Amino acid sequence: MNVIDVNRFTKDYGFGRGVFDASFQVHEGEIFGFLGPNGAGKSTTIRHLMGFSKPDGGYTRLLGKDTFDRYYEILPHVGYIPGEVALPAGLTGWEFLRMMQGLQKKKDDKKLNELLGLFELDPSGETKRMSLGVKRKLAVVSAFMSDPQVLILDEPTSGLDPVMQDVFVEYVKNEKKRGKTVLLSSHIFSEVDATCDRIAIIKDGKLVSQFVADDLRHASQKTYAVTFGDKATCEAFCKAYGNGKFLTVDSRNGAEAKITTEDSRINEVTAALSEYEVTAFSHEKETLEDYFMSYYKEDRNYKGALS
Repeated sequence: MNVIDVNRFTKDYGFGRGVFDASFQVHEGEIFGFLGPNGAGKSTTIRHLMGFSKPDGGYTRLLGKDTFDRYYEILPHVGYIPGEVALPAGLTGWEFLRMMQGLQKKKDDKKLNELLGLFELDPSGETKRMSLGVKRKLAVVSAFMSDPQVLILDEPTSGLDPVMQDVFVEYVKNEKKRGKTVLLSSHIFSEVDATCDRIAIIKDGKLVSQFVADDLRHASQKTYAVTFGDKATCEAFCKAYGNGKFLTVDSRNGAEAKITTEDSRINEVTAALSEYEVTAFSHEKETLEDYFMSYYKEDRNYKGALS
């Protein structure tokens, strides 16, 4: 069952801003990662999934229901952490949690106290005096305390310290084991890599890649860094074997070359290398960050856009 269904979703704010013709589905019991820098369209998509706005084209559905027209039927089953936490003024943390319990129409103080202990949160202070980290913890507890079926998490650990980030990751993994469905938008690659079953990358409002996380972790195509005795030897090897028959030369710099081959052809590669003087040979594992950055390498300021 597709718990989350985004089909040809478009929201056009003009001047190339928005989300355009985006489609993805999240299955029941799955954690789906949504990656992209600030301004790429992640939060726009999530706000529409929460029913806060109506698409210009296509649709967004949760639990088989249109999120804009039937949001009142959906929200009791959804836990939501917004990218920017804006808490109502004039309330203590306790008053905010009680207010949210009323809106969620579910009061489970046993679950609430469990979460308060897990995330080391004292909600007795006034919300306007809370630090960013405490506000984020309050949003996390509020999203989880009704034990919702679906979790929509937009940069959920922003502002949390590393210890609490780890606590959060473990909690989400346990929620998956309990059958929860999760959409996780984050710029923390380790967080996405540790939790997600499938991942989508969005760039300039368009989905540019969707893939199974394990396919990247256990890809059959491998890249190796090879250092030859000298530049001439490197050039000779690349000329002799860089024809793509069982390896490709990705780059060459002086006496060093990066080559790619399939796992099944590694014996042929090592046999070819044995004919040359090689001083170093190592496997270069492609990480999620490497794969993501391959879509942004031509953008001068792509690293800054992630922060």
